[in-house]
Amino acid sequence: MQERGPGVPGALARAVRELSGRTGGERIERLWVFPPMRRGRRETGLLAAGCLAAGDRRLLVTLSYRSEESGEGISYESAYQVEGEAPSDRLPRVMEGVVRRMSEDPGSPESHEIAGDEERLEDLAAHLESASFRAAGPPAVPPSNGSEE
Repeated sequence: MQERGPGVPGALARAVRELSGRTGGERIERLWVFPPMRRGRRETGLLAAGCLAAGDRRLLVTLSYRSEESGEGISYESAYQVEGEAPSDRLPRVMEGVVRRMSEDPGSPESHEIAGDEERLEDLAAHLESASFRAAGPPAVPPSNGSEE
């Protein structure tokens, strides 16, 4: 996918956090992050999550969002949807089908194993937020001294 502008810094991270809050991060087994479509300071995106259900079944939920940065601030709208239930081994094929049916090919989604770990979700959101702000311009906070905990 070709990006045509910086998009909206932090919008994708906000969507990940919203999906976690609406679904319950402890239920999310796998998260697919589709590359956002960016045009200028507008951005639309899609997340899909396979959530634990009964037995070997997974509940598929999606969150689509649209965000825009203007002189009046940042607008953000989202739509959360329960798509259905399927055996866990079928969800990767479902994601491939979603890509094939999209009117514009955004590229393949990134797949992230979450395994019900809410800290992994927050780490992913923080990484996406940091990456989007780096792409939009210099960070507001200077980088750390390089030591990691």
